[in-house]
Amino acid sequence: MMQANTGVRFETKAPLLSQLVKQAEEKCRLNIKNFGGDPVLVEGGGYEKIWLETQPMGGAMYASRDFATGLNNSLMFMRHQRADGRIPGSIAVIDGKVVPQFNKFQGFCFPEPALDLYYLGGKDAEYLAQLAKTLEAFDAYLWRVRDSDGDGCLETWCKYDTGEDHAMRYADAPDPWEEETPPQGCTAVPIASMDVMSYSYACRETLAEIARISGDAEAQAQWAAKAKAVQDKMVSYLWDDARGAMFDRDKNHNQMPTLIHNTLRCMYWHSLPDALAERFVKEHLLNPQEFWTKMPLPSVAANDPLFRNVTTNNWSGQAEALTYQRAIRALENYGMYELIPQLGQKLMQAIGPQCRFVQQYDPFTGEPSVICEPGQPPQDAYGPAMLSVLEYTARMYGVSLVRDTVVWGTCPLECRYTQALNGRSWEIVNSGHEAEAFVDGRKVFTAGPGLRITTDLDGNILGTARYLPDADPAQVTPQ
Repeated sequence: MMQANTGVRFETKAPLLSQLVKQAEEKCRLNIKNFGGDPVLVEGGGYEKIWLETQPMGGAMYASRDFATGLNNSLMFMRHQRADGRIPGSIAVIDGKVVPQFNKFQGFCFPEPALDLYYLGGKDAEYLAQLAKTLEAFDAYLWRVRDSDGDGCLETWCKYDTGEDHAMRYADAPDPWEEETPPQGCTAVPIASMDVMSYSYACRETLAEIARISGDAEAQAQWAAKAKAVQDKMVSYLWDDARGAMFDRDKNHNQMPTLIHNTLRCMYWHSLPDALAERFVKEHLLNPQEFWTKMPLPSVAANDPLFRNVTTNNWSGQAEALTYQRAIRALENYGMYELIPQLGQKLMQAIGPQCRFVQQYDPFTGEPSVICEPGQPPQDAYGPAMLSVLEYTARMYGVSLVRDTVVWGTCPLECRYTQALNGRSWEIVNSGHEAEAFVDGRKVFTAGPGLRITTDLDGNILGTARYLPDADPAQVTPQ
């Protein structure tokens, strides 16, 4: 199976960022736990399991520092897939035994990060085949089980299927649900779900990409067509063209009118066509009355009747660190790079010099909500908050290995960032006014501030975009 030697070094005299990165790295190490002899990165902050909604994604991010642990965060879910194709929503260690739990989906930030690891780990064919088998079986399971009313749209049956703990919009739906048939007598569920449809889309789009990598053009075309069929159904059934956003439908097929952030989640899974993603971002995400509050990205639009500014674990309102973690891929999928530094800065300022990493933040003040569950001690070391800090830092000021490419960030800051992999190194040295990029110690380009530069692994420039509106993409000089 795959192996890789990875490491990150970041140096800056900027007090807040220096402290945040150092504390995030130290506290992430405390979240590494032994699951049956394998190190995994648990979610942390009181959550001592690995969840399908967070930890494959979190593991892939952490793999830039510790590949073996990051890889296990995906392998665990692949190994514990049931014979019928269902993947556990969480995996725990109970009385020393690794226990897969099948009482929810709990999100599905899995296919894309798992494929990222294929590249970082040296392109192991056996791993790629295992991933394809896992995704194909899970997609088949979804369509066999989760369209209970036959309307062609996959369903969520409980709050934990989409990880929306305590969300008002779910009404009297159960939290977890273990049965293979939907709960009866509830107000809203089974809900025709943009999230669960996106789980299928992500499986199929990733399977098309695996087929491309494998040189199977016929399978690539077939999976791409199947992904497009899911997307077409999402658009025709769940997209409201008058309102410019996606809306789920309740068990009676009526639109659920609450304006939720989940359209941004669809962007994470790349299940929206470009034009619709652009509309949602322009009309809603960037609207200060809805999602672009002082601390952006509340779970429910701040002016929606179902918005609740609850300070404990609740997806009815407050801005979630997990949403910030997902937002990076969501925005990159649609080329919306200029929003990434804005979100990164907001999150770092909200966490602040105390370096307490929590799950939720008040959208109107940015105040961290330090009590996650009533009666519990103050929260800290919540993985999605820490990994978000590390990932935004890499994008804005550092180096990210993204499949067969390298993404370099030159946001203004005096700093040095080095990414190592198997004896190779990619380093950016930034004066705050100009950045120099090196591959294996050889200078490959000089660039002005505020840019996002993509190269191949040897430093040959493939593309340049803006992180800051006044940045000049022409200010890149290859060496």
